[in-house]
Formats: sequence, structure tokens, C-alpha cells
Amino acid sequence: MTNEIIVEELNTILRGTYMGIRAFEHYIQELDKTDLKQNFQTMQQDLKQNASKLAKRIQDLGGVPADSEGISGSIHSFMHKVKLPHDKNKIIEDAIEGIDNYGVHYSEELVKGDLDETSKQIVEDVINTNRRHVGKLKQLLH
Repeated sequence: MTNEIIVEELNTILRGTYMGIRAFEHYIQELDKTDLKQNFQTMQQDLKQNASKLAKRIQDLGGVPADSEGISGSIHSFMHKVKLPHDKNKIIEDAIEGIDNYGVHYSEELVKGDLDETSKQIVEDVINTNRRHVGKLKQLLH
């Protein structure tokens, strides 16, 4: 595998992370309950830290990190904001679905076998952060 392939895979994960950051921004704008809003803000900060780690790794490999979610991500983000539920539990359910589908399962499939060990560890850390977020959100539902 070449650095070019690794950079492209990492950039795909990075664009997805930016989509997550944007989705959390939508949720945060919709929430007025302080403790739930703070939980979402903390999760968004985790995503921003993950984006920074991914960008640094891409640069270390000689690549140029994505700086947004990309065109298709922007369209998805717009549609997400338009369809965003207003009920607190529906927001939490929407966040769980998005993180679990894209931040965990899609990310795992995307990077199977296409990364060097250092990059793989970074992506596994990103995915594990997403898993923790799903667990925390499920707790918040109950």
C-alpha cells in the first residue's frame, strides 16, 4: 500500500468526522437543556480532537488533509439540518443512528487492510471514541 492510498482513506474518515462535527452543531443549536447540551458539546470537542489527529497523520504522510466534509457531505449536512427532529429523545436517537452507522460501522469497513499500523491505530482510536459516544447517548435516553 502506498502513502497515497493511506492518505485517501484517512481523508475519507476525516471528511466523515467533519460531518459529525457539523451534525453535533445542529443538535447543539436545537437543545436548550443545559446538561444534555453540555454532553453534546463535549462529544463535539472529542470529534474536533480526532479531526486534528487525522489531519496531522495525513500531513506526516506527505498528504493534504481535507478541510471540510466535502460536497456530498455538505449536501447531507444541509438535509440533516432540514430534517432535524425537535424532540430531545429523537435528537439523541438521530445522533446514535448517525454515529453508529457512519462513525463506527462504515468507518470500520472503509479502512479494512488499507492502512499502515500507525494510521490504523489512529483510526481505531477515532472509532472507539464514536463507540463511547453511542454508549453515552444510549445512557442519556434512559
